[in-house]
Amino acid sequence: MRVRKVANAPVSFGVFELSDGPPPLTPDEMVRALAEAGYAGIDSGPIGYLGTGSELTDRLAGAGLLLCGGWVDLPFHDADGYDKALPVLDAALDVFAAAPPGDLPPRPTIACPGTPERFARPGGTAPGLPAAEWPAFAARIQDTTERCRARGFEPAFHHHLGTHVETPDDVERLLELTDVQLCLDTGHLLLAGGDPVAALRAWADRVGHVHVKDGDTAILRQALADGVDLRELMGRGGFAPLGEGELDLPAVVRTLDEIGYAGWIVIEQDTLPGRRTVAQNIADQAANRRKLKDLGL
Repeated sequence: MRVRKVANAPVSFGVFELSDGPPPLTPDEMVRALAEAGYAGIDSGPIGYLGTGSELTDRLAGAGLLLCGGWVDLPFHDADGYDKALPVLDAALDVFAAAPPGDLPPRPTIACPGTPERFARPGGTAPGLPAAEWPAFAARIQDTTERCRARGFEPAFHHHLGTHVETPDDVERLLELTDVQLCLDTGHLLLAGGDPVAALRAWADRVGHVHVKDGDTAILRQALADGVDLRELMGRGGFAPLGEGELDLPAVVRTLDEIGYAGWIVIEQDTLPGRRTVAQNIADQAANRRKLKDLGL
């Protein structure tokens, strides 16, 4: 039987890093808002934001939510940096292991940090990783994949604006050199020049996690013209509420059915703290959930 559940994430409320200062809403406020909006799960956000161990378990169980996974970026381009960062991976997997059990386990969402050139000019216009560096880069991603599997988790790699794996060609190279599953993010792919519906079909056998996100290429073009970076692009609304950008959401849902996708579907709307009120963010995510429900998810 195919199991699919819909989750949301702290990034939709501007919660990216604990070092950014006090979050715009508390973890209890966030899980309550998402539960009331009809979500079945939540992404961890920055490790520790939702708590760890029994605190995490009690918080999510109290709201009736499951943990869908969480972001872990590692410097795959840097051999020494990668080795030093492995405790970050272990700490994240410890958090996932403590999450409430469910029929869909959390998926470690592995990624690489931003590069200065691509973060400054997101969207596939800045140079990527040199071809000679790809084999070692991919080997470290494969190593992380095996480490996750050894702990009982199947990871998914998240392509992302501003990083070494940004464009459709980057994703193709990653899939060629590793056996890691893909976290297909419709918004990041759209703004990197890709077609999310065609990508779902082309990469169907490797898609293990899905982030449903809208994107506005007009905002991207203006951001590039103004010389602002990825963070400001998010602040300007480059990732729009579902239905307000260019994503063909009905076609995405139909294609998920066509390819027999089973797993987490995580609605995200990357934004910056302070650009919208907490009440607006809560309303956006409730509306996003209704849009997917109207399409049968």
